[in-house]
Order: sequence, then C-alpha cells, then structure tokens
Amino acid sequence: MSPARAALGASCEPGGVRFRVWAPERRVVELCVETAGREATHPLQKDADGFFGGVVAGLGPGELYRFRLDGEGPLPDPASRFQPRGVHGPSEVVDPAAFAWTDTGWRGVPLEELVLYELHVGTFTPSGTFAGVAEKLPHLVDLGVTALELMPLADFPGARNWGYDGVSLFAPARCYGRPDDLRRLVDEAHRLGLGVLLDVVHNHFGPDGAYWGLYSPHYFSKLHETPWGAAMNLDGPSSGPVRDFFVENATRWLREYRLDGLRLDATHALVDDSPRHFLAELQARVRAALPRDVLLIAEDHRNLASLVRPEAEAGWGLDAVWADDFHHEMRRNLAGDHEGYYCDFSGTLADLATTVRDGWFFKGQHSEHFGGPRGTDPAGLEARRFVFFLQNHDQVGNRALGERLHHQVDPAAFRAASTLLLCAPQTPLLFMGQEWAAPEPFLFFTDHAPGLGRLVTEGRRREFRGFSAFSDPVRRERIPDPQAASSFERSRLDWARIDQEPHASTLRLHRALLRLRGQEPLLRDSPRRSVRVATAGDDALVVEYTGDGRTLLLVARLRGAGAVEPAPPAGGVRRPRPLLSTEDPAFTTDARPVALDPAGHATRLSFARPGAVLLEWE
Repeated sequence: MSPARAALGASCEPGGVRFRVWAPERRVVELCVETAGREATHPLQKDADGFFGGVVAGLGPGELYRFRLDGEGPLPDPASRFQPRGVHGPSEVVDPAAFAWTDTGWRGVPLEELVLYELHVGTFTPSGTFAGVAEKLPHLVDLGVTALELMPLADFPGARNWGYDGVSLFAPARCYGRPDDLRRLVDEAHRLGLGVLLDVVHNHFGPDGAYWGLYSPHYFSKLHETPWGAAMNLDGPSSGPVRDFFVENATRWLREYRLDGLRLDATHALVDDSPRHFLAELQARVRAALPRDVLLIAEDHRNLASLVRPEAEAGWGLDAVWADDFHHEMRRNLAGDHEGYYCDFSGTLADLATTVRDGWFFKGQHSEHFGGPRGTDPAGLEARRFVFFLQNHDQVGNRALGERLHHQVDPAAFRAASTLLLCAPQTPLLFMGQEWAAPEPFLFFTDHAPGLGRLVTEGRRREFRGFSAFSDPVRRERIPDPQAASSFERSRLDWARIDQEPHASTLRLHRALLRLRGQEPLLRDSPRRSVRVATAGDDALVVEYTGDGRTLLLVARLRGAGAVEPAPPAGGVRRPRPLLSTEDPAFTTDARPVALDPAGHATRLSFARPGAVLLEWE
C-alpha cells in the first residue's frame, strides 16, 4: 500500500491535520470545518489519481468537518474515524496515536488455541456499550474462551442495528462509545489474556447513509450483483483505489485498535474475476503492514478449500473459515429442521461423523438448495481451520422468532451437543449467552427512518412465506417487527439469570469442558495427535484422540436412551477412566448417571437419555 493511499480521511500531523479523499469525477472538493466558533472552508488539491488532499494548519483532534463536492453537500468523510452525531452528521478528527496502551507484552492468540465467543455489543450487557463489555470480561476468562468476536462496529443509521448496515466503515458506532472506549476494551481484554476479533463487512454498504456513490461511481461494479445490490468494484475499471480502500479499512481496524483478527463477512459476495483474488491481496497486504500476527477468518457458504490454502498452493491464504455444515447437520438431527438450506442435510450420525472428520460435508456433491455442486475437497487442511458452532448471530437471528437451539431441544441433548462442539478437533465458537442456555431470543432489529423501516419490516416477513410455519399471512404478521424497540430489548441478555437453574449448571458444564480443552493436549490440534471419528449405532458419535501413548474417547449420544459400545482403542485391553459426563450432578439438576461396564474389558456405556462422556484409557 503506497503511503499516499494509506492516508485516507483526517490524519493529525504536527501543526495541523492532513485530509485526503478519493473523488475522481469531481472538479472541486472543499473541506468544511464545522466546529462551533471555528467554521471555515478550505479548498483541497486534486492529484493525477483523483485524490483531493491538503494540510490545514491549526486544526487538531476534536474538530468537526465534512466535504463539499462541486458545491454538493456537505457530506461526511468516507474514512471518518468517528461520527459523534450519526452517520449523516459531521465527522470528527481523531488521533489514534494519543491512546496510552498498556498491552506491550501481548502476543495474540494462536489459531490452535482459539475458542471464539461472538457477541453483539448493544445487547450483551444492560448498558450496551464497550465499557459494559469490559465489565464482563472476567466472566469470559472464567468461562475459558480465548477471544471475543465482536459483531460489526462500523457506524450505522439509528440507535440499534446488527451492524451489517454499516456505512461509516472506519468509525465505531457512537451508541457503543467513543473510539478510545473501544481501545480500553481491547487493552483490558489483552491484560486478562483474551484476544479480540472484529467482524467487518466489505461486500456491501448499508442502505442509508452510504455516500460513496457521490464521491465516486467506481466503488460499485457494473458487472456483478449481490443479494444486497451492486457488488463492490474489485475487478473493473478504476477498481485499484476501491481495493486499496478496503485493505486500508482492514489494516486500520487492526492497527489503530490492536485487534487480533478479523472475521470477513460473506466473502462469497466479494466477486472478483481478476488474476489475483481480492482476498489473497487483502491478507498479504494486511500481514505486511502489521508488526504482529493476526487471524483472518472468512464467512463463506461455498466450502472452498482455496480460502485457507496458501497462495503458493493456489489458495487465498486466510487462516480459517466458518463451516456451516456442522451446524446444519446438528439442527437437522436435534430439532428436525428440513426447510430452506436444511433440505440438503440428512442429520444422520453417519453424515455428522463425515462432517466432523473432514471439516464439512459438501465436497462437490449436488446441493438441492443451491441448484448445483457445492464444496471442494478439504483433504490436508488442519482441523483448526474450520470454525464450528451450534449458534451464531445468523443461525439464531435469521430465524423468524430468534430461537436458540436450546430453546427447541431437550436439555440433555443440548448438553451432549455442547460437549461434542467443545471437544471436537475444530475451532469452536459460542454465541453470547449460549454457555448458560440464556432464555432470551436474538431477534433481527433495526432503527431506520420510517419509510425505509417499513420496507425492512415487510421484507423481513416476506422472507418467511416459503416456510410452512409462516405460510399463513396471519402468522407472518406475528413475526417480531425489526423496527420495534422491543425486538432489540428482548434480545438483551439478562445477567441476573446466570446463577439460577438450569442456567448455572449449564454454565458449569461449559466451564469444565473449556478447562479440559485448555489443559488436555489431546483435545488441541497438534501434528502429534490422531483423531478417529465413527458412529456407534444410529444415535451416538464416537471421537477417539490418540497421541503420546494415550487415548481419549468422546462418546456423544444425541438421541434417546440405550447402550453404546464403541470399539476399544488399539493396544490391548485397558480400563477406561471417566473424565467428564454430562450427567455429573454439577451439570444437571436431575442427574441420570451413565453406567460404565464395571469389568472394564468391554467399553459399554448405558445412557438413560441423551448425553456425552469423555473417557481416558489408563
């Protein structure tokens, strides 16, 4: 990235502030200082590449400003670091170097130790702020996760939003706090040993407050479309500055807030037919610009192994990818979901075993939902490169009523599924409140102006007309209104419940599982470990971990009662020792212990209901 291209927006310098903005089709761009009592207009100079810039002496942090384009505007800065009055108001000059960091010894979280905890800042705590999240960091440390994953923070219209309608892509949403409040959150997380990743959206702009088209029509592709409208111009004429813009966006979040990584939203919608895919360029340039390792994780439903293979092997070089197939197989098995993309999944234990063994199920087979082949062969990819989950913001919030998995399945089955998730060889992700089976839903919510908001509400309900439960128009009208403040408030976690049953015992289970994952070498991805995944009948999955002369066996019965007799480990007859059972009294208020054959010569486990047991062979 050239120095000139790296200086978008307002940059503090000795004696003044440098401004730079790309507006190649404009003739005149003026800076409008709007700080009370200091109002002034300053012309900016245009260079050969269509960038307008200049240094204005006497300005500093805290100044409010906008740009006027050929007399049109004033408009906020596309690279604004903060929008104190909302996405339509003036931008504020922020000096990111002024913050006093204390995390100089922090070295990040390696992928093999990553356990993610996804949260939405606005609904995670009563205050809905960065400071509120910081107050709950000790809970996450005690839980045993190793990194937060924050849903998008780029400022959006209104006072509440998931974040995927962001339009000020460099500016933390003002409703959560100021930029330094986010820095304090990251600094405190690092002090406590937690990493922080951020979800960023580069595949589309939000529908309200996206002024990019006024600055340059070249931000938008004339060749490609996405579900949200025109794709970003990553491969057409004048696409170079667009690619630079998004690379700088990623780099600045990581550098200025010392984040440990990014989750790249919907990378399947980053359409790019150029010789070097944008994702390959993004990861290489970001890594080159930073003095430390960072994690770059894709969200992509295509099951492309190329996402995480190195460029030297014709890949794009990302670290990991969200792997949906595990979630879909589990929901089909446990809750019976079969409409929409669930139509592609059987939910059988055999298919689930394949998914855990390989990282995803679809490796090129025909997908009824997508109408063609889906997926590629993941052979040779380490398990840690697949992010598994039972819940996340999409898979909960994009349900009509925002139900979580534990709202719809038997608690014993949920405990078994949670044990499989947290002991599987892949990288696990928890969604906020999952660890204590929070009763609150996570609904879709927005705060758009009335006209746009009405369209969002109608569109949201129309999305579900193809589902049998909402084929009746009367029932569709009962789908919570995204625009209603109550949809937002109902999604806020109630921390008073955490010490009540059954939530307290569910939390103890998650803590115990994550403690085991952190301390037990065989539960961590390592070349010295081998993993075998098999079925035991129609209702149980067996995962065997072997290494350094030791064997662990996870037996997860997801349905019903019955006996499970997994094949004994190699190396002769040995006696199994239980390490953890979901029927331990600490993890349920009505324990129904799993009986283990007392002779020890044949591993026979008798389950009174769904459950999971982790065994070690002595």
